[in-house]
Amino acid sequence: MKQLSLSSRINKFDTCKEFVEEFNLNESDLIISCKYIFEPYFKDMDIKAQIIFQENFGQGEPNDDMVNKMIEAINPNYTRVIGIGGGTVLDISKLFALKTMTPLIDLFQGNITPEKKCNLILVPTTCGTGSEVTNVAILGFNSLDTKLRLAVDELYADDAVLIPELISNLPRKFFATSSIDALIHAIESSLSPLSTPFSKLFGYKAIDLIVSAYRKLEKEGFDILDSLLEDFLIASNYAGIAFGKAGCGAVHAMSYPLSGKYHVAHGEANYVLLTSVLKKYSEKKCSKNYYDTIDVLKTALSCEADEVSAELNKLLGVVLEKQPMSHYGTTKEDVAEFADSVLKYQQVIMSHNPTVLSREDIIDIYNDCL
Repeated sequence: MKQLSLSSRINKFDTCKEFVEEFNLNESDLIISCKYIFEPYFKDMDIKAQIIFQENFGQGEPNDDMVNKMIEAINPNYTRVIGIGGGTVLDISKLFALKTMTPLIDLFQGNITPEKKCNLILVPTTCGTGSEVTNVAILGFNSLDTKLRLAVDELYADDAVLIPELISNLPRKFFATSSIDALIHAIESSLSPLSTPFSKLFGYKAIDLIVSAYRKLEKEGFDILDSLLEDFLIASNYAGIAFGKAGCGAVHAMSYPLSGKYHVAHGEANYVLLTSVLKKYSEKKCSKNYYDTIDVLKTALSCEADEVSAELNKLLGVVLEKQPMSHYGTTKEDVAEFADSVLKYQQVIMSHNPTVLSREDIIDIYNDCL
């Protein structure tokens, strides 16, 4: 069994200028970013490339309508794709590095064989996606009211580039939801039956880094956040390496209908579900990975195993107040529909759980989050 694959070179620069010079960004490149991210750091460098801003094609997280509009606008004669942004931008950038990406539904449902068209360089600007080192892209399909996942090796970046400068002005809520998402990546990949001692090494370290940093914020306040940003960026990358090997599970799978129907940001939707999923696992017979991961969490949180969910809720509440699903518009009538959507579209992700969750279990979790 393959233990771990690091398919992307990982680069780190102190400044954006160093990155631009080292990678020689030029007129043959396609840069996908967001204006509010790109212009403060790159505009004065006068980069001669095709530059596309994602927000010109739709708001929020990536969906099929947004990407189809981008396909129409982009000149396909590029030799590299450079994605500079959060999870939305990085996932979209991966698709534009493929030779054939349409019809998008065929690509995501396995009816198109993915082939790499060109080199791919991914630069994260949040501390949560980990997408820069994974072979996964998530896309919402508006007609299905859910998200679909594409996981193929052709989506790996040739280079992942970490630049702490880029997250120095990250808005507080984006910091919160992205770093919580990174923690969930680390937890779920460690729970997965596909995890290995090597992937757990990265997952456990990410848990330790993120929880330790949160505890410092809890104790000393957010005035010290700048001094912790590099730790969060590296932890997100570690978590990406871990879930790139082992995948994520029920938290992610169950968040997709919530995000798809009510347009809840990815990290925020995951946060709503995290401890309710962990509580359900605690009621069932689970694999050794569950108990090992709970041991890691209880050590990081300085609590007993049966206190992990409560202590995790308390700590994460310092970073961002958790809202019930009803806050976003979810009703009791949605619960069965969401459960059926998970069972229909997310079976691969649900296979990464440390135990089998029945339809009734899934409904219980959603009801606990209402």
